[in-house]
Amino acid sequence: MIDRPKDRQDGNKAVPNYEREAQALREKTERLRALRLARDGAEQPAAPAKASTGGKAKAAKAPARGKPGKSSATLSDWLKSQQDQGRRS
Repeated sequence: MIDRPKDRQDGNKAVPNYEREAQALREKTERLRALRLARDGAEQPAAPAKASTGGKAKAAKAPARGKPGKSSATLSDWLKSQQDQGRRS
């Protein structure tokens, strides 16, 4: 008679530990996603009414990244400076 692990007796297939862990993670992720969507749906306020100003509204300009007070150069200027310094060939 062949020695079998206890998990495989009576024709039951053993599920590897990593498969059980992966299934538990998928179930946990699904549960947390449902909770988050329910929370976000309940907290989302009604859309505010748009105020008509008669003209086009100006878009808010995003702050420049990088060092403050430094003027932003164009990409072509930066590439030229890199080539002049021997960094690009």
